[in-house]
Amino acid sequence: MDNKKIIPCLYLKDGMLYEDFTDEKIISEDPVGYAVKCCNSGADMLIIFDQSYDDASHEEALHIMRSINREIDIPVIGAGNIDRSEDVKKILYASCSAAALNLAKQGNIELIEEVSKRFSKDKIMVCADAEEQVLESVDRIREYTSGVLLLDDKIVDSYRGLHMIPVTEETGTESAKKILAKECVTGISGRFANENIGSLMKTKRELKESGIETCIFSSPYTFGDFKKNTDGHVTVVVQDYKTDEVLMVAYMNEEAYNKTIETGIMTYYSRSRDELWVKGETSGHYQYVKSLTADCDMDTILAKVAQIGNACHTGSYSCFFNEIVKTDAVAANPLKVFEKVYDVITDRRNNPKEGSYTNYLFDKGIDKILKKVGEEATEIVIAAKNPDKEEVKYEIADFLYHVMVLMVECGLDWNDIVKELADR
Repeated sequence: MDNKKIIPCLYLKDGMLYEDFTDEKIISEDPVGYAVKCCNSGADMLIIFDQSYDDASHEEALHIMRSINREIDIPVIGAGNIDRSEDVKKILYASCSAAALNLAKQGNIELIEEVSKRFSKDKIMVCADAEEQVLESVDRIREYTSGVLLLDDKIVDSYRGLHMIPVTEETGTESAKKILAKECVTGISGRFANENIGSLMKTKRELKESGIETCIFSSPYTFGDFKKNTDGHVTVVVQDYKTDEVLMVAYMNEEAYNKTIETGIMTYYSRSRDELWVKGETSGHYQYVKSLTADCDMDTILAKVAQIGNACHTGSYSCFFNEIVKTDAVAANPLKVFEKVYDVITDRRNNPKEGSYTNYLFDKGIDKILKKVGEEATEIVIAAKNPDKEEVKYEIADFLYHVMVLMVECGLDWNDIVKELADR
């Protein structure tokens, strides 16, 4: 049985998030930060309804969606203000995993097939606020979409074979259980999810214990499976899950280990205070679990985390900043090399240097940059026709440099590109 998803629903207007369509209650003036909170708290997906009212506010909403998708690693469904194929494209270009067309708009019913064939069925959903909207288009929905956002709690037998996500006004766990127990329901959104942000892992665990399959942390290893040090603790090495930067080293006893898995928040044993220590409980600098891995000897845990704020009590992001020795070796991590070159290009744009070829490209503008990207792509094609791979390597490096200049010019960075590739 597939896991049922808990999906906060965010209503975006004027750069703020509202509780529902009525725009009566603001839940956050920081949409990106709130979305990160949802992700770190255990949300499986997000739904974002664009409530904008003109072209300028619509573009602002798309920008915010893009910023949200840069910062979180769960799927986002974009909805609202979709009338044309180009509107779907803009939502997908904002890195949303799917766009949901409103079936209340007659034109969207005809649009479903077109956008499904253009962007793929997996990236198209529909939203409906009445049973007849679904039933009148049920065959089209089955063939050309991946599911329905149902702005209604009523699940009828005719929905069998569809994938439904009710965006419900219900808030109680018992009501949520009844909705999630329906075979066609793949997740629940609306007030139930929104009002449990901050305790989503606990909510999902309660649902699982009642027979509703949810995505929670579980471990094949008990604390007894680890080799402990003389104090009965296991060493934990903590890394930033995005950059792999080592942040800190701490220790766990059995209670800390179990609580970490239960809550998804890194919890340690403080040897100096002789007590359980939830990292960030006083500072707000929480560490949210992305993965836990034991080493070959089962005496050390590698924790990859989403770090809020700084890991070190000194105010440094990482505890490891006292350099002892260092060689001049060239970094071999591909992403680090890309980031370093990208940073140099960005610095050239912000701090022009006389005689710099990079500044020459920026001064000439987008047309010159695009011309060079095209020329370098052609050079790769020509080089690839020859048997010398060294020539191909050289031309690809030239191409990537010019692509990075284009990225800086267009306001993109490697996180944008890597996320897009990962989503595919």
